[in-house]
Amino acid sequence: MNIRLVLTLTVICILSMGQLHSRTGFARLQYEGGGDWYNDPEVLPNLAKYVNKTLNTDFPTDQEIAKAGEAKLFEFPFVYMTGHGNIRFSDRELENLRSWMLRGGFLYADDDYGMDVSFRREVKRLFPERELIELRPDFPLFSSYFTFNKLPKIHKHDEKPPQAFGLFDDAGRLMLLYTYETNISDGWADPETHKDPLEVREQALKFGVNIVYYVTNK
Repeated sequence: MNIRLVLTLTVICILSMGQLHSRTGFARLQYEGGGDWYNDPEVLPNLAKYVNKTLNTDFPTDQEIAKAGEAKLFEFPFVYMTGHGNIRFSDRELENLRSWMLRGGFLYADDDYGMDVSFRREVKRLFPERELIELRPDFPLFSSYFTFNKLPKIHKHDEKPPQAFGLFDDAGRLMLLYTYETNISDGWADPETHKDPLEVREQALKFGVNIVYYVTNK
């Protein structure tokens, strides 16, 4: 490929970062380590449909897949990851993820029960100089569109209180949102997948709207 074209494409990707818009859509992060990064493939399409209905947007409703070490990652300002098992990034993947996040990329990670230890380990490798900060209900994301007095708890797991954590850049932008002991994204699945009551799924989808709205308007 012509080097000038490569540079042009890179500049376009960088300039588009942080601008979550309807032409881009949401992507799921594929990772190594043995965890089931692929589970419940309907959650992002269902979220996109609900967001489009609620916010009058037109996000694509097909799930895109992004790998941590590939240039394609820079096509997506909003990337989601989940799983029950181990997560492991190579040094190259960490470098690419870090660059993507610092240039405007946003990662939403939802523990599907079992990824907490490895996820926290990899976040520390990704940003050793930064700490995950717990987000309280007065953080603007909780009231960016719908108002939540607390983080919804979709599945019991170990019956610990649900928690949300954020990782911020030097300008105070939320680069990463991590939800633990809540399993928000399970509530985005089809009704028959987990057989959650309608009101529980509605709470999860509304919080998903808040995430998208917050990232879009921040």
